[in-house]
Amino acid sequence: MQTNTKEPPKTLGTQAARFVTELHERGSTLFSNADVVEITGLSPKVARNFAAALVRRGVATRLKPGLFILVPYELGREREYLGNPFVVARALAGDPDYYISHASAMEVHQMVTQPQLVVYVTSPRSVRPRIVLGTEFRFVRCKPDHVFGVADHWATKTEKIRVSDLERTVIDGLKQSEYCGGFTEVAKGFWMRRDDIAPARLVDYALRLGVGAVIRRLGFLLEVFEVDAPRALDRLRGQLTASYAVLDPMLPDEGKFLARWRLQLNVEAKEIESVVRT
Repeated sequence: MQTNTKEPPKTLGTQAARFVTELHERGSTLFSNADVVEITGLSPKVARNFAAALVRRGVATRLKPGLFILVPYELGREREYLGNPFVVARALAGDPDYYISHASAMEVHQMVTQPQLVVYVTSPRSVRPRIVLGTEFRFVRCKPDHVFGVADHWATKTEKIRVSDLERTVIDGLKQSEYCGGFTEVAKGFWMRRDDIAPARLVDYALRLGVGAVIRRLGFLLEVFEVDAPRALDRLRGQLTASYAVLDPMLPDEGKFLARWRLQLNVEAKEIESVVRT
């Protein structure tokens, strides 16, 4: 029986075994070159070589320069492993104020019916998009004072991530529906979780964000779905200005104008209402 000499066996020396054990005790399988230095006491140069050796042996997968993840033993000969994409997104963001957002947050909150192929992350810092082992990560930049409505979520048994809460997820979708599949998908997600969403908190978030188009779209959405929240609708109407916004920024500027919410309805109300029947 021939063996593949290009792939060394997944064996661990004493130092590597101690390193892997320490990572597991910390509840994390992701690690950086700096983690190697901290745990092993090796110099930065030797630590880089140590991490590279783990990758060569299939013990770890390199996600980006200086960032790695342990490959579970139960995967056998498999050498490429992404792990939980939301945990990887946290590491790629490199900022404590990041949060999983838009369509990805909708997936976390069970507001979608189809699997999502892109992981969306919002952060105050600029991070370039990246494809890791076939998974695309996109980063949406926001103002530092717009990081609110965020909660911790257990992505795995040992790893927490930050994700927009239900109401913030809706607001982000109304602001940038292009990252959620369009206004209709945001409306569908809202309808799926309508019993758990607080209208007053939606309005609080919309007013705190201070984006006129979001205020208009939220008012229209609440009205179309006949949400019984007259106080919430009044608060939104009180912030309207004379200018108009399109309902779905992904679609052409066409359709009738709705003066009550200063919106151009480039998606018909009956199309939005149809989501309750699907």
